[in-house]
Amino acid sequence: MKSFLQLKFIPLNSSLALLLLRLWLGGSMLALHGWGKLQKLVNGEFGSTDPLKIGAMPTLVLAVLCEFLGSAFIIAGFLTRFSALMLAITMGVAWGVVHNMKLSGPGSGELAFIYLGGYLTLLFAGAGKYSVEKG
Repeated sequence: MKSFLQLKFIPLNSSLALLLLRLWLGGSMLALHGWGKLQKLVNGEFGSTDPLKIGAMPTLVLAVLCEFLGSAFIIAGFLTRFSALMLAITMGVAWGVVHNMKLSGPGSGELAFIYLGGYLTLLFAGAGKYSVEKG
């Protein structure tokens, strides 16, 4: 029973865990956030979001580079640590500046905070062996 509860029948594989994390985080960010921002950029819809006070268009360009291109790199395991750093900064700004570090309730930055944790994990762990970088 103890062996069952410790899940010894499932082998530990940190590289597989990192692959799953990269696919999950990268795919979610790319599909749910990066793709929409890329479409806005292509259509010239810059909006008014400017948390860095550099202008709406440069802010959108940086967001697309991080959330779309950075996510694609993370999925592939290419420049993973650099991309994770850029996305961690992006999520830190989203959580801290846009959502005022609010973790619950309407307008909270809970999702940005969760993404931040995932990207920090990839920053310190790297891509793993199932990647273009090969760990």
